[in-house]
Amino acid sequence: MTGLSTKDLNHIFERLRSGTVPERGLVAFAVGVEKARAELDRQLALAASSEGAVKFLRGGYGCGKTFMAQLTAQDARDREFVTSFVVVSDNDLHFHRFDELYRKVVSELATSSCPRGALGDLLDRWMGWTESALIDGGADPDAPGFDAQVNERLEQDLNAMTGGAAPADMVRVIRTIFALKAKGELSDAAALLSWLAGSQNVGAAPKRLAGVKGEIGSEDALAYLRGLLAVVKLARYKGLVIVIDEVETILRMREDTRKKCLNGLRQIVDHAPNLPGLLWLFTGTPELFDGKRGVASLPPLYDRLRLITQAGPSGDGAPAFVSLRQPQLSLTPFDAARLLAVAKKLRGLYPCPDRALLGERVNDAFLARLVAEVTTGFKGDVGVVPRQFLRELVTVFDSVQEHEGYDPAKAYRFHLPSALSPEEAHVVTGAPLVERDEDTGGGDAW
Repeated sequence: MTGLSTKDLNHIFERLRSGTVPERGLVAFAVGVEKARAELDRQLALAASSEGAVKFLRGGYGCGKTFMAQLTAQDARDREFVTSFVVVSDNDLHFHRFDELYRKVVSELATSSCPRGALGDLLDRWMGWTESALIDGGADPDAPGFDAQVNERLEQDLNAMTGGAAPADMVRVIRTIFALKAKGELSDAAALLSWLAGSQNVGAAPKRLAGVKGEIGSEDALAYLRGLLAVVKLARYKGLVIVIDEVETILRMREDTRKKCLNGLRQIVDHAPNLPGLLWLFTGTPELFDGKRGVASLPPLYDRLRLITQAGPSGDGAPAFVSLRQPQLSLTPFDAARLLAVAKKLRGLYPCPDRALLGERVNDAFLARLVAEVTTGFKGDVGVVPRQFLRELVTVFDSVQEHEGYDPAKAYRFHLPSALSPEEAHVVTGAPLVERDEDTGGGDAW
């Protein structure tokens, strides 16, 4: 038994059909990630013990950076963390604009019971715990002053958790949200919740109720992030994990914007120890860290993140020893054996009424052939294969289930897809990677 629900299985295979990484159920077909996962588990344990930390997942296209990041987010939620999974975009996320970053982080907040937009759920949970604590201490929930007691305790706890550093407007907005909910004025409460999430489209009337003006600015956003982390802990979660995926996107930005983003990233790295219980997890390609347009162009940041290797015992050409506990965690590319192992796991998970037929038609010999044919189609580069390989694999599963006469051993032929990511096209056609249009997606699907 896999322990996965039908809903989770359907989610996995729908995502694989589209060439993207599932958000849950990943551990069921994870292969060759044991060491990396153990190090990220160590990072989660540090965050749970109130350390603030940063980790960078490093790897080329197809190494599984997004997969590993999603698996870590899933592991974190299973361990009672709140998570936020943010994908870098040229258009709406720049690291030096902390208000943009804060807004994206809050919009993607997730818990084990709330898969997205969990800020309201966190506040409700915190308020519920506060009310229960007061009642357990002898307070009468029906007394006229009970709501005032709750409000006072909320403010005291938030200030205590942040060392008195919670923004005053944040405190006022949270108190007002609670008061509005108690009176049943849910529309205004929702508007203020949007303001707290960083929205710039909240009307003046709801803001007047809380005594705030304007919006959360870049200069205040990190203070609000500290306040958010406090809310996470007051809601009885162990901490917060923020995943920032496809950071190499900044390499395609204009020079002035790129430099500002790198400096913003440096500020995040330097500020991380001041946010106990928060783990930042970034993903990026080797070009991000080592290329002249990336981290290496900003010496203070490069010095913090540089990868230190130790020479192997045989001298030149020997594999280097690299500690997984460094800021960068290097992921190794797929090879044929690992692809085959993943294919076998997915064959065992695929929901179908006639599993014996699936095992007979899509046997181990065919899976090995599929690995070979797809890899050959991509000029033998196994590292770039996973996304298209898994799409082909699921299509074969679907065809066996849908067509009684379909025998992949006889009928299957790999045809190079017309829509390729820039990295896939580079392998097949030699198209340069550096000349991608800034608005073209094609980030690391795995």
